Amino acid sequence: MSTQGEILWVDDDIDSLKSQILFLKNKGYEVTPLSNGHDALELLKDKIVDVVLLDESMPGLTGLETLAKIKEMLPQQPVVMITKNEAEYIMEDAIGAQITDYLIKPVNPNQVLLSLKKIMDGKRLVSEKTTTAYQQDFRNLFMALSSNPNHEEWKDLYKKLVYWELEMGKSHSEDMMEVLQSQKIEANTEFFKYISKNYANWIKDGSGPLMSHKVFEKKVAPHLKQGKPTFLVVVDNLRLDHWKAFQSIISESLRVVEEDQYYSILPTATQYCRNAIFAGMLPIDIAAHFPLEWKNDDEEGGKNLHEELFLRNQLKHLKLDKLKTQYIKITNNDDAKTMEDNIHNCLSNDLTVIVYNFVDMLSHARTEMEVLKELAGDEVSYRSLVVSWFEHSPLHRALRKIADKGIQVLLTTDHGSVRVKTPSKCVGDRATTANLRYKHGRNLQYEDRDVLAFRDPKFAGLPRPNVSSTFIFAKGDVFLCYPNNYNHFVNYYKNTFQHGGISLEEMIIPIVRLESK
Repeated sequence: MSTQGEILWVDDDIDSLKSQILFLKNKGYEVTPLSNGHDALELLKDKIVDVVLLDESMPGLTGLETLAKIKEMLPQQPVVMITKNEAEYIMEDAIGAQITDYLIKPVNPNQVLLSLKKIMDGKRLVSEKTTTAYQQDFRNLFMALSSNPNHEEWKDLYKKLVYWELEMGKSHSEDMMEVLQSQKIEANTEFFKYISKNYANWIKDGSGPLMSHKVFEKKVAPHLKQGKPTFLVVVDNLRLDHWKAFQSIISESLRVVEEDQYYSILPTATQYCRNAIFAGMLPIDIAAHFPLEWKNDDEEGGKNLHEELFLRNQLKHLKLDKLKTQYIKITNNDDAKTMEDNIHNCLSNDLTVIVYNFVDMLSHARTEMEVLKELAGDEVSYRSLVVSWFEHSPLHRALRKIADKGIQVLLTTDHGSVRVKTPSKCVGDRATTANLRYKHGRNLQYEDRDVLAFRDPKFAGLPRPNVSSTFIFAKGDVFLCYPNNYNHFVNYYKNTFQHGGISLEEMIIPIVRLESK
């Protein structure tokens, strides 16, 4: 019989456990019996075991003392504490020292077996269960994809794909993750067709989903009132899967009361989307109303310098200009620390807007810096990096400080990002924009199948930088490359996270309302 695992059982009365040990051996476990903590520690220096069963009340080196030394030596070692003492402080000490399980004497053989199975088979069982559940849902997702979904159904579909991606990530089901990724690629192909077919109509008559330029009016304004401190937090470049991954962290201090997604406008780039959010207008209308402040890609000067002006104009339009409003922009760690230190002062505002640039800086830096290429080489590690940032960020600390002050927080973003893999050649003149996921310029030449093109930008709700400008938006995981120095360009940018084009990850983005518990 192949061994089910190596067990070390430490108990000062080990001889009385012979029948238990025999039971485990008959179930296929290798069991090493020892009668004291010193011998256990010596054995663990040389031998790898799957689980230590440890008696709590032993003479000499106690169970808790042995546990502490095991964890010092082998922090990841699973240990099951066995005790006849139900005193609360012993449980707390053992749990504090990171025991894996806890059994009260007298233990019967099946209890021990169940604990071992839970520990040793836990990951495998979770993985199998996740795989089976996804296989069952795979057909439903496939059917949904092929049944011409509308904009609400696309939101649900993407939410499901994100759910399964996070579940697969937890259970390390590599084979099924590959199946899911190919389903995601197929979903993005269909989504591109859907956007290509419908986007111009949405812009023309407003018939489509909630989009960037209406999100403040529809999702933020209805919750604003004098005397209720509200925080609108716009984390640049935050994807739906990022939010779902750190939801449990923020939920420790704030309660989620409403969760939704909306569609980013095109291009899915900060200077278009975020200005549209704060102005409550499409870029073509911002350019018309604020000709001095609006900057096209090819113009000199900062593109997001006037968000506060746009916001105050929109508040006036919505008859909310009596609200005490503060706008805070975070572009570096010093800004973030200042915001954290002064967060209590914001409680006297009716509306505090915090624009946080971290995730955007991260995704751009990831392209430039070899270290970040290592740290965020794929979806799982990129997500993990974002979650780790949020957990330890001044933003999280600031929100925790005021979480019990009767506040509400609206957390959202301006666009997401997608990992680009497929290069597509594009030729333009010297004035053509440099973005990898969208471009505008005169006399653009490109692969028709890889982009959605607007020869007249007004049909996309965009200003026309010059008389013959065409806008193109890349589909799925495509990135646009110039033919000169092509191979170097392709190798440099392949597998980096970019935005500006058409994908579920860039366009369907979270907006969440949270309140003090």
